[in-house]
Formats: sequence, C-alpha cells, structure tokens
Amino acid sequence: MSKPISWDDQRLFLAVLEEGSLSAAARRLMLSQPTVRVRIEGLERSLGTVLFTRSANGLVPTKEALALHASARAMAMASERFIRLASAPVDEIGGTVRLSVPELMGVEVVPDILAGLRRSHPAIRVELSLSNAPADLLEQEADLAIRTFAPKQEALVARKVASIPLGFFASPAYLSLRGTPGDLADLATHDLIGSDRNARELALASALVPMLPVSAWALRTDSHPAQIAAARAGVGICVTQVTLGERDPHLRRVLPGFVVATLDTWVVTHENLRNVPRVRTVFDALAAAFKTPARNSTGRR
Repeated sequence: MSKPISWDDQRLFLAVLEEGSLSAAARRLMLSQPTVRVRIEGLERSLGTVLFTRSANGLVPTKEALALHASARAMAMASERFIRLASAPVDEIGGTVRLSVPELMGVEVVPDILAGLRRSHPAIRVELSLSNAPADLLEQEADLAIRTFAPKQEALVARKVASIPLGFFASPAYLSLRGTPGDLADLATHDLIGSDRNARELALASALVPMLPVSAWALRTDSHPAQIAAARAGVGICVTQVTLGERDPHLRRVLPGFVVATLDTWVVTHENLRNVPRVRTVFDALAAAFKTPARNSTGRR
C-alpha cells in the first residue's frame, strides 16, 4: 500500500458497494460520476487490488471488496455516531438523536409525538430512519428504536410501552360493492391485501384464512402504509392497528369482534446512551406518548 487510505475514500467505496453503481453512489454523496470513478480507480491502485468489475447489470464487487464491507460499514456508523455525540454537550438537552422506527409508525404515529417533543425541547434534532428491519443498536446504528419484539441482548435497555391489537379494515365503497364478511370463512370470497415476503405475517395470514392461498390475494406488499392506502382506495381488505383504522374516516372495521393478533411494543436504547440527556428525553417522550389512551393501540404491524 503506497499511502494511507482516507476515510473519504472508504466512505466512497462503501457507497459504491451498497448502491451498486457509480451514478447511484454519486447521487448519495452529492458528487459527479466521473469524480467517483476516478477516486475508486485511485483507491484500487492504493490498495493494489481490484474492487469492482463491470457487468451488464452494473458494478459487481469482487471478493476483496465484499471482505471490506463490514469494516467500512462499522467506520461509517462510528463516524455518524461521532457527529451525533458532538452535536451538543453531554449534559445539555439538545443535539441530534437518531430514531429507528417501523415504516407505518414513522408515517402515521411518530410525527405527532415529535411535534410535541419539538415544542418542549426545541434544541433536540431528530434523524428519523423508517425501516421494518431492526437497526443495530449494539453498534449504535441508531440511538433509539421502537420494536415490536422484546430485545434479548443484555446491553440493550427496553421499556414495554403498549400492546397493539390488529383488525381487518376496508373502505366503505369496497364493502358497499362486495358486502361485509360475516366470519373468517367469508374472507375467502373477498379481495385481500397482505404481505409479500414477510414470513411472520404470511404465516399468520395462512393460519387465519387457509382456504385462500396467498397467490390469490388482490395485492401483496410489505409496505404497511401502501396496504392501508390500497384499502382506502377500495382495493380490498387489509390488516392494521385497530385504533389507527378506527380513527380513519376512509376505513371501516371488518369482523369488529375479532382481533387478528396483538403486538407488544418496546422503546429500546443502548445502555451506554440511556443517561445521555437528549437520548433519555426522547426515550421518555416516546414511552409517555404510547402510554396515553390515544396512542396505546398504535405502532407497527
């Protein structure tokens, strides 16, 4: 190796590896594509190895590049964590908090909570990550997370804040056209909206409506906001949180006496962060909001 490798070049390598093309990496880093190409070529010369080969589908990482992924990702998370920690003195309720939440919660639930937090603590800034895949809190990829499963790692601090009942919902227009199911068996004659690849949700659906194969559903998507939007539009019947569905003027509950499932919800952080004032403040705000009657049935499916 002819010279030390800068973090900027490693960050660029990570972007190309994760995005799969020079142009996508350039957009992510707000650079020009020629700049990304030249710097990747320079990095390969410095390392004395080939990191990417070209194919009809874009750039293909070599085994050498894949071996470097974990280290580059760890450095990226450390850099992001450094910036968040430096965003305010450790004893001040201010600075940046990165919050990882499931997609539906980030769209339908968390904005109201953040609005209240903003009024009470305007010095706190939030980075909101929407993903149904859990963030790696052990590596502090995020400072806080909302999860619908109990964390098992001893280094994580969690508070159970809600139990979330799920129910069937459809639009009034759909029910007027197709009729209202009287029991679970009737669902086999209706258009269902459900998950595409989420194994847990597919297994639950197959157990509830075994007479209607997944392949016969009207719409499949793992995006819960998209499922609700489709139900509002009259595509079919979806499953969502009872409180969320009942307060939606464009939805009506189907089989109102039946609870599809109940999901317990936790607010989670790393034990090293629980006493950082800004993290503790957001943690407590989330927990309090979920404990209130208006929110204790909301969260992620």
